[in-house]
Amino acid sequence: MIIDKESTLRRVREVGLLAVIRGPSPELTLQMVDALVAGGVLGIEITYSTPNAAEVVKELDEKFGEKILLGMGTLTETRQVAEAKGAGARFLVSPHLDESLAQAMTSTGLLVMIGALTPTEVMRAYQLGSDIVKLFPGSLGGPAYLKALRGPFPHIPMMPTGGVSQDNIAEWLAAGAVGVGAGSNLCPTALAKEGRFEEITAIAQTFVAALNQARRSK
Repeated sequence: MIIDKESTLRRVREVGLLAVIRGPSPELTLQMVDALVAGGVLGIEITYSTPNAAEVVKELDEKFGEKILLGMGTLTETRQVAEAKGAGARFLVSPHLDESLAQAMTSTGLLVMIGALTPTEVMRAYQLGSDIVKLFPGSLGGPAYLKALRGPFPHIPMMPTGGVSQDNIAEWLAAGAVGVGAGSNLCPTALAKEGRFEEITAIAQTFVAALNQARRSK
């Protein structure tokens, strides 16, 4: 299947919310995704912190296909790039800026998000081909920091991860984020370990409601 990067970028903007999942096991991760999708969260990023992450992505791709926007995150080694694409990832995310890793990621033709924090890193990530710069950890500066970065870099799409909650989604979007990535606030591993997947679905619903309300208010 040929994956069009531009259509993936449009889909990221449409879903507006990526669940960044660090699953405790393959089985629980699959159940976490089921719970999130049931709650209306259709942007799914499986991190390499998840055991057998590539196999999990393969299973999710077979199960959901185009219903969800599926990607892989926490790429820290170049060997992971081809594996992630082969597993069915539509986008690739690194938590940091590494030039050789960035080159490998951009060479796939998939949508790429490179992690950055400082103004220098943001610009360098964009120069290296990052389609969206992942502002990480977003919790350090919050929406005010993103807004400040958007001053000199209005042309660079940015998405925060870290510190995103249903209570501040509106602030992030108002600051200029193209979307947000949410981890433990959206999909707590503790709930998964305890089998409380209905609660994950309920949290997902509150995130989606907050996103929709923020978009209506813009």
